[in-house]
Amino acid sequence: MTESETIARWVVQGARVLDLGCGDGTLLKHLWQTRQAPGYGVEIDDAKLLACLKNDVNVLQLDLEDGLAAFADRSFDCVILSETLQAIHRQEPLLKEMLRVGREAIVSFPNFGYWRARIQIALGGHMPVSKELPYQWYDTPNVHHCTLVDFEALCAKLGFRVLERVVLTGGEPVAAMPNLLGSLALYRVSA
Repeated sequence: MTESETIARWVVQGARVLDLGCGDGTLLKHLWQTRQAPGYGVEIDDAKLLACLKNDVNVLQLDLEDGLAAFADRSFDCVILSETLQAIHRQEPLLKEMLRVGREAIVSFPNFGYWRARIQIALGGHMPVSKELPYQWYDTPNVHHCTLVDFEALCAKLGFRVLERVVLTGGEPVAAMPNLLGSLALYRVSA
């Protein structure tokens, strides 16, 4: 099971979708093809913006750090933040905005509590580098790392309900000790 398959399973047929930090638009294209879910992407990077256009994806160039004021309340059924949370400086305001403009939010992030990340720090003495965290500490776009426990605590603080959670490692679901054994976390939340 991939991240995009999990997200597609959570997006209802025909849902209006907003994908924040949409990259080249692959996920939005997949959601249109599999769920007939029309959507918009938000991306700041020029090259990724052009890739969205080549993928025939509607995209707006906005900085997520500035919020989502361009979107009206409840203008989307689902707002997605796929592997972008860790690159945002101010997560709380953005998460609140996501649930202002959308009925539900889907958030995925690399789990910094994954045992391989812990081992790299504990035994190697350096910041983790992996498929999910592919950058060296000095050139990473990631500014905040979190674990499943951290994200769930933030949801509780913000009064969000966790509707579903899937934790993956190598595309396989992790049920036992997910904060230790899962490399990628996906959450579906509502206000």
